[in-house]
Amino acid sequence: MPLTFAQDSDAALPLYLVAPDGLDAVKARLTPSQAKWVEANGFTANIGEICILPDALGLSGALAGLGTKPARQRTRFALAAVRAKLPDAIFRLETDLDGEALTEQALGWLLSGYVFDKYAPSSAPKAQLVTPAGVDRAKVEIVAAGEALTRNLINTPASDMGPDELEAAARDLADCFGAAVTVVAGEDLLSHNLPMIHAVGRASPRAPRLIELNWGNSGPKLTLVGKGVCFDTGGLNIKPGASMGLMKKDMGGAATVLGLSHMIMALGLKVQLRVLIPAVENAISGNSFRPQDILVSRKGLTVEINNTDAEGRLVLADALALADEENPDLIVSMATLTGAARVAVGPDLAPFYATSPRDAAAIVNGAEKAADPVWQMPFWDPYETMIEPGIADLDNAPSGGFAGSITAALFLRRFVTQTPRYVHFDIYGWNPSAAPARPKGGIGQGHRALLEALSDLFAL
Repeated sequence: MPLTFAQDSDAALPLYLVAPDGLDAVKARLTPSQAKWVEANGFTANIGEICILPDALGLSGALAGLGTKPARQRTRFALAAVRAKLPDAIFRLETDLDGEALTEQALGWLLSGYVFDKYAPSSAPKAQLVTPAGVDRAKVEIVAAGEALTRNLINTPASDMGPDELEAAARDLADCFGAAVTVVAGEDLLSHNLPMIHAVGRASPRAPRLIELNWGNSGPKLTLVGKGVCFDTGGLNIKPGASMGLMKKDMGGAATVLGLSHMIMALGLKVQLRVLIPAVENAISGNSFRPQDILVSRKGLTVEINNTDAEGRLVLADALALADEENPDLIVSMATLTGAARVAVGPDLAPFYATSPRDAAAIVNGAEKAADPVWQMPFWDPYETMIEPGIADLDNAPSGGFAGSITAALFLRRFVTQTPRYVHFDIYGWNPSAAPARPKGGIGQGHRALLEALSDLFAL
């Protein structure tokens, strides 16, 4: 089901989105019998509450709880919390909200219509909403479509979302917007000097590859690099079963940059977009890369393998080195990279690192505008020695267990030396429990914050 607003209609019924402190004012706009009905139903305008308004002919509208300001700070997308409770009708929104707060509610409404029904039937909410006055319909629908793409890719199991299928998704996206896609796969990775992508993916019968998408011929150069580990067994340092259960989402970085790319291209932003996705399956066989192996990267840096389950930074390193050679205006990597990030900030926040304080401030500001929470983490230089094993230039899995997300980010930064502006997101890509507009399952993180930040990042 497309995530779109209904066409405006004279038959659209009022849907009052009301906070507790505004309830009396809304009741004053109703008929006396409707106001008494609201009181009789005990409606207090908390998030998730609705009150259906009847009249002599049937349904005449509804009230939806916006909740208090502190409650809205804890629960985004309040309007989305009621959509599934509303009857099959077309509504028009009546609210005092405007600007970013109104856009947040409109986007939440659309995202609440997302269902993943590829393998079993699932019903989307029936209630529809006409575009609220003051909302940029085209932009909100484009953002919702990009998020749906990301969710679909992450939610698809690895049996149907390997490197081949991830490449196909990139090609489908490119075809929609006239972008170009090139792919280097299998043994050709070695002749194209992408040895660590090859090393991580060579054990799988599903050939590893580097997927590249290019779009736009004017404006600043933006390069997005997304981790595309389509399934991660942990390699020879095999994960326990409980840790392997969600590894279909280990390509969440790739899925998120593809969703963001959809938004950028559909909006026609004036950037030169380059997307690099190292797509592999970290499998186990006789030719798996091993603990204590030393790999030579595209950049020439040597990497001692102290854990084959720290493979994401290896494939990203080659892709980042390739991106850096072009010296774009900004490189952004997105990856489901470390469990340490989850321990630090939980599943809802997207931690990020930035070499430029101005870029970091723009992203934080964009996150506020987009209701897409992020948290800045430091490239903490004193920890550089933790990723230097002595026998090689770099250690892919420093011992000790401290600062795991930071040391991973520092590792990646070693491969971006020509491009002054680099941002790295260590995302989770998964919503562990249902919330308004965010069902349990795959989810994009940080991409809407970046989209909103682009105008500040590049003065677009």
